[in-house]
Amino acid sequence: TAVVTGFSALPWLVKPLYGFISDSIPLFGYRRRSYLVLSGLLGALSWSLMATFVDSKYGAACCILLGSFSVAFSDVVVDSMVVERARGESQSVSGSLQSLCWGSSAFGGIVSSYFSGSLVDAYGVRFVFGVTALLPLITSAVAVLVKEQRVIGQARGPNVPLGNSSFLKSSKENIVQLWNAVRQPNVFLPTVFIFLWQATPQSDSAMFFFTTNKLGFTPEFLGRVKLVTSVASLAGVGLYNGFLKNVPLRKIFLATTVTGTVLGMTQVCVLIYFCLKLLVK
Repeated sequence: TAVVTGFSALPWLVKPLYGFISDSIPLFGYRRRSYLVLSGLLGALSWSLMATFVDSKYGAACCILLGSFSVAFSDVVVDSMVVERARGESQSVSGSLQSLCWGSSAFGGIVSSYFSGSLVDAYGVRFVFGVTALLPLITSAVAVLVKEQRVIGQARGPNVPLGNSSFLKSSKENIVQLWNAVRQPNVFLPTVFIFLWQATPQSDSAMFFFTTNKLGFTPEFLGRVKLVTSVASLAGVGLYNGFLKNVPLRKIFLATTVTGTVLGMTQVCVLIYFCLKLLVK
């Protein structure tokens, strides 16, 4: 489980590369729309393989890697579109836009969590993988509706001018701009904070093994747990959009860090409880 989880996390580690590719190499004349279509097709392919041909852990790991790559790439593209829309707007307006994005994601999590566990119990995992394969196609379909101005000179085909001197010059300029931006304290320090936050060890794999192999959680019950998680996420989005989007971000970060630390200690309480239970036996 840890290996599969690690494979799924790999594409998320190089997200700046996707942004660089999307900005520098238009596909079929578009920097956003084409990549969203391609990401949706890759995601549909990965889950279709899981629903039909994959019958080994190595094949599953490869398909999960491909599916995670499609989601990570589309996530970068969508984030860049949100940034473009929010540029020059107030914190309140940009906060509302982010709330809309995260709220939509939480709502999708509620729907999938509600049906995933029961569908696995009723029809099996292959059927759920097949249904999941249809969802990335929504991304490809919606991408057609994205309003984006075609890049001049990229009217036909992918036109990836890797050997072109203008492309190399543009790439060099983008790298220099990125490096200059990262060197600024107001960018570098938050980056270090996010790195330390994400580098914190997680017990997800161990907790999953514990809940399924030791406590006997069924797929339906796990779906209900994810449903509660998605509802809590949607509630958090509503709380931020209704009361906190005008609050300075520094105060929000401090409050959420302290609160998250306290709530994260609940796993330690669970561990202590079961250790004491074993000692009593």
